Amino acid sequence: MKVSIVFSASAVVLGLLVAGQVFGQNANIPAAIYTDPVSPDNDTPARNVTVHIPAGDVKVNGVFFIAAGKGLHPTTILLHGLPGNEKNLDLAQAVRRAGWNVLTFNYRGSWGSPGAYSFKGDLEDAASALDFVRDPANVQSFGIDTKRIVMMGHSVGGWVAALTAAKDTAVAASVLISPANMGEGASMPSDRPTIEKIMLGSSESIAGTSPEKMAEELLANRSAFDMRNAAKGLASRPLLLVISNDIFVDDGRQLLDAIGHAGGKRADLVQIPTDHNYSSKRISLESTVIDWLDKHL
Repeated sequence: MKVSIVFSASAVVLGLLVAGQVFGQNANIPAAIYTDPVSPDNDTPARNVTVHIPAGDVKVNGVFFIAAGKGLHPTTILLHGLPGNEKNLDLAQAVRRAGWNVLTFNYRGSWGSPGAYSFKGDLEDAASALDFVRDPANVQSFGIDTKRIVMMGHSVGGWVAALTAAKDTAVAASVLISPANMGEGASMPSDRPTIEKIMLGSSESIAGTSPEKMAEELLANRSAFDMRNAAKGLASRPLLLVISNDIFVDDGRQLLDAIGHAGGKRADLVQIPTDHNYSSKRISLESTVIDWLDKHL
């Protein structure tokens, strides 16, 4: 399995090892980071479209970042975490400038989307988002290249992206940013009081549930929710795992090990020294993702 590990450490010795970390004259920062897109014609500029994605018996709220230019564009579905205070919309904008459509949405029961929040609902909503970007009417309206769809997620969204892409073999690739394993794994505790305390801190923007219900769901599905279950399904396709200096480092590395044991040789690992939200390394994160997408798709 190919593993590319990027550390910052001493810039004097290691130089530009994290994309965009050191800004010298030779810094290799993708143009999409600092250059606005130019549409080849005036009829197809970049645009934002409010969408409502059918998910179960509700429609969840989303924003589709449509790339400039005619024709079909590769498309990524960008999944936020729990509750999603960091939605990575700067990343969505940068990836759009690089020529990609980016679909973002709020899971049912979160941030104003109707319905009751649940972890199972997160997974179902991600599958519904895939159905949405493959709908022939949407393909035509938004210029979607259905052969180049990437699942991308941060934190809990990374867990959702991994399990979703593993089941859907038509997904071209996956980008997991500090994925948090919500099943059996290194970071998720197994005692109810601790889980309830963690969920309480995440419940300000979600509806239709409670810390007690969320803890019950996680405990009842520890085996089914284990992110390592996705390894076999992900092994044959390109995958980028980005990790930081947070509590979920082991979750990502365990998934990578499981992919290797499943015969996977197309996974890349990049470590960026920052917090879970990549607060001080947004350009590094954007550069890493765009460079990887350019090379693999």
